[in-house]
Amino acid sequence: MSGPSRSPEPARHSLMDEAKARLKKHDVGTKYSHLSSNKFSVLLPLLVKEGKLYLLFTLRSEKRDTLITPVVGFIDHNFQAQPNPDEVKSVFLVPLEYFLHPHVYHQSYLTHSDHHVVIHCFEYTNPEDGVTYQVKGVTAKLALFLALIILGRKPIFEMEFNLNDLISSSEENFLKLHKHATSKL
Repeated sequence: MSGPSRSPEPARHSLMDEAKARLKKHDVGTKYSHLSSNKFSVLLPLLVKEGKLYLLFTLRSEKRDTLITPVVGFIDHNFQAQPNPDEVKSVFLVPLEYFLHPHVYHQSYLTHSDHHVVIHCFEYTNPEDGVTYQVKGVTAKLALFLALIILGRKPIFEMEFNLNDLISSSEENFLKLHKHATSKL
């Protein structure tokens, strides 16, 4: 006869509470809400599965030259996506840690008006079905930034954020991109 089984709920709540606390320290509120009339939000849904934080993704189109507000939400670990196939091609999970230690990763660089922009591209193969997905562009940048905030560790690749001062480095990065996007030159 085995001993009493231990519920994973306390560990799940501890991971979520720690992530929420780290996110709260980096919340800039409405500081930049005045900068653009083209505003969109991107939901970054996190869930705890098998003792790790995962990001839930959908394949979708990305808007350009707009103000994108990342919104982090926590969803129940039993969540089962039921996407509309006319809007969402597929839904998949990626461990948050993958954005710091990816198996397949590459980056490219763009230069706009003397501003260097890093474009991240992560390739993730889902171990459950063997399908490989790409997380790139704004989505990849937001996923990386979220991993930096919550996990507090440096990735295995070069990045544009300063881990010792995430707020200032991300604001600087954001403002450079915003200035270029709204420039009439």
